[in-house]
Formats: sequence, C-alpha cells, structure tokens
Amino acid sequence: MYKHVLIATDGSELAQKGVDQGLALAAKLGSKATVLSVTEPLQPAAAQAAVEGGIHDPVARYDQQIDDAMKERYQSIEQAASRHGATVELIHDVDEFPAEAIVRVARLKGCDLIVMSSHGRRGIQRMLLGSQTAEVLASTTLPVLVIR
Repeated sequence: MYKHVLIATDGSELAQKGVDQGLALAAKLGSKATVLSVTEPLQPAAAQAAVEGGIHDPVARYDQQIDDAMKERYQSIEQAASRHGATVELIHDVDEFPAEAIVRVARLKGCDLIVMSSHGRRGIQRMLLGSQTAEVLASTTLPVLVIR
C-alpha cells in the first residue's frame, strides 16, 4: 500500500507518538521510513540581541545547540526504529516554513504518506507541527496521517 513513509517530528512527546505509530506502520507494511526534523534558522534580530548580550558567535552557538538536539533525538528515533523493526533514514532540514520543508522533502524522497502529530512546540525549540499540520494538509496531494 505505502512504500515510503515520511514521519515529521519536532521532538516533543506528542510528536514521539507520531514517530512510534509511523515506524510501526512502516514496519508492518515493509515500507521505508524517513524521519524529518525541521528547525528554523536563527533570526537576525535574535542573533543581534545575543551579540548585545555578550555572546561572541550566536550563529555557531545556535547551530551547536541544534546539532546536539538532533543527535539526541536521532538516537531515540533509531532505538524506536529498532524496536519496531523498521528501516529508517534521518533527515534534518533548516527552513523558516516547516510545512513547506515537509512537503518538499516528501516529494524529493518519493514518499507516498506523511505522518505527523497535531501539535508542536513554540519558541527557539520550535521544530514543526501544530499549525504546520494544517499547512501540510492544505499544500500536498499526498495522504497525511495525523496522530493526536
């Protein structure tokens, strides 16, 4: 039925439910699974405020924080994939508009199903979801499985 499932996650507890269900579905179907995390770039105003606050290289610091978060997140996802017996590819993308990145990556990877949760985080740790789910639903022709 589905040969390649894209699973979007922001690392939140709710998104983890989507990851688990997406991986379980992919394993049962014998499908490939791609797990995508999207982070927003550091906004210029935030970088400037950080410089004024005494942070020497805010872009490098932000990038390091994101890299550390992705390593931790991906370790957890790889463990979940192993539990479910799923084959998984892990992708991190940087985009100001997470929904656009989700649709773009799904298209580029040849996915035929998108799995995502219905809420996400806000602030500097914001990765995706919530209103992003509605945007993905409105901008793709692929089926979307929304986990609540």
